[in-house]
Amino acid sequence: MNWGRIATIGLALTALASGAGVWYAQQYGYYEPIDPASPDAAVPIQTAEGPSRLNMTDFQAIDADSSPIRWRACFRIQGDLPADAVPFPAATPLNGPFWFDCYDAARIGADLESGAARAFLSQSEIRPDVDRVLAIYPDGRAYGWQQFNDKTPERGVMD
Repeated sequence: MNWGRIATIGLALTALASGAGVWYAQQYGYYEPIDPASPDAAVPIQTAEGPSRLNMTDFQAIDADSSPIRWRACFRIQGDLPADAVPFPAATPLNGPFWFDCYDAARIGADLESGAARAFLSQSEIRPDVDRVLAIYPDGRAYGWQQFNDKTPERGVMD
């Protein structure tokens, strides 16, 4: 075996190990489950008069400190939504890690487009330039995520 072949194999193994490390970090490394009894599990819905508390069951959620848009949640709403809940017209469910089984961004997005679910604002500017959005079904199922808003489209541009 010559040194060129050894170097090529070494580089390929290094690239493979780096790729596996990045994949693991994105899928598992940063996410933490949210305890349903913690204050982080309180999910409001925005109304014309301000935030209103939702009564929820079957709460499952994850979050990560590495990004403001990694929060995902699945739950059921008990009771009716406030009549003046603020709709969210530009809802775009973001993909979550594959192991968070209750959340399926593609299905939620298709249901929002077809009208099987409706999107509502949970909290505006939960972090700078990030809104928390809920997709709510008539049977009480609800899914949440955080997405960037377009309130400051010049974000990152300096004069």
